Amino acid sequence: MEMLVASAVGILTAAGVYMVLRLRAFPVILGIALLSYAVNVFLFASGRLATGLPPILNKYADIAYTDPLPQALTLTAIVISFGMTAVLVMIALGSYLESAEDGVNIDIHRPDVDDEGDDPADATNTAGGIR
Repeated sequence: MEMLVASAVGILTAAGVYMVLRLRAFPVILGIALLSYAVNVFLFASGRLATGLPPILNKYADIAYTDPLPQALTLTAIVISFGMTAVLVMIALGSYLESAEDGVNIDIHRPDVDDEGDDPADATNTAGGIR
């Protein structure tokens, strides 16, 4: 059981990181959601994977009990991640509707590539400004 849960956390984390590294808004949102699911499963599993045990230690239970704190943290994390996902979807939708594209543009200036006309020595004063 522990191996299955650990594998699920690893797969969710790997898929989430892969999706976050994409250059589109929607896969990034899905990647963040997958990462939050991985954290939720990890938090839930940290409270011991046991079935049929009471959540608190009382006089009728044996020595073993299930820790309720990771379950409460997981429920809180689910609510927060749902709200943040909704906010991110609305921000991405607004950006898409404004610019009509979903991509993330990253301009990387490479000094080894000669850009035509971008040499500051070629700049001339035209109409009071620098070209």
